Amino acid sequence: MSRERLEKLAADGMERLFRKVPKAREFHAGEWIDRDYYRRHLVETVLRIRLNNEVDAYGLYKIGYKDNRLASILAQYLAEENNHEGMFLRDLKHFGLSKDEVDAMRVYPSTEYLMGYMYFSINQEGPIPTMVWNWLVEWYSDRYNQIITTHAATTYGLEMVKGSQAHLDYDDEHDHDDLMWSAVDRAVKGWADGDFAAAERHLVNFIDLIGLYFTELYEDTVGHRDAA
Repeated sequence: MSRERLEKLAADGMERLFRKVPKAREFHAGEWIDRDYYRRHLVETVLRIRLNNEVDAYGLYKIGYKDNRLASILAQYLAEENNHEGMFLRDLKHFGLSKDEVDAMRVYPSTEYLMGYMYFSINQEGPIPTMVWNWLVEWYSDRYNQIITTHAATTYGLEMVKGSQAHLDYDDEHDHDDLMWSAVDRAVKGWADGDFAAAERHLVNFIDLIGLYFTELYEDTVGHRDAA
């Protein structure tokens, strides 16, 4: 029941996001795409993967010896996700951006807020925030990323999305959605006495930050270009 409730909260949160953020609904439904928008989205994906791996490593450190099973789940996920930004860098090369150019780019403020929020929350509440975020990432990917990638392939060509598709196939093969749900469930039981209230609060906050990201993405690419 708790998983169903979190999935409903996530779906409701994304619906609120779609009502507020220009073109977000159409992008996630495979009905609209823009080259600058999509390319910058891949850039942020690369940069966020790297930062998220560091947060996961910090979360692993904070678990320490208190729950070896939870630590092993997070360590497995971290190991399996490590260096996956290379898949997206492969696509970005086809969109005209080298690794050095991507490395030189700064993340959006929303990503800075997200990372700061997770470090603060982990310090205050233990591993629940990073487990919820990782599960949300996998839930979001299962729900939307194949649609987005298929639309990009149709628009720009299969060669342009080979890395993104490889990442989707890998996650599906390794069942990361279920893996990270088991981590959420165990973290809540171990750090919140089975009360999912904190997990629900973090989930709502994370989706708000995702909404801020897609607002920044639109304004920085399509909105900025149209204004010019």
